[in-house]
Amino acid sequence: MRVNLTKKDLINSIYMQIGFSKKISENLLEDILLVIIENLKKNQKLKISKFGTFSIRNKKSRIGRNPLTKEQKVISTRNVVLFKPSKEFKDLVNSNRDE
Repeated sequence: MRVNLTKKDLINSIYMQIGFSKKISENLLEDILLVIIENLKKNQKLKISKFGTFSIRNKKSRIGRNPLTKEQKVISTRNVVLFKPSKEFKDLVNSNRDE
């Protein structure tokens, strides 16, 4: 079962755990995400210790096909974001399975 975590959920979590107002919690979250995005754009790689590494990979253009109509179309060159979790992150995720 898939559960979506929204910005509103994160803001409420910050609000409940730290006690900042919801507006300050929202600004804090927005600032964190902006720092991540800006560093990723500038450096093409961002490592957050004990969490993981974000990197940008350039995908070349290719020919795609509509499965229904079989029509071919060129998919343009684009950048994609990759995430590789750290060992500590993987260990935390897998430790809950044993409980």
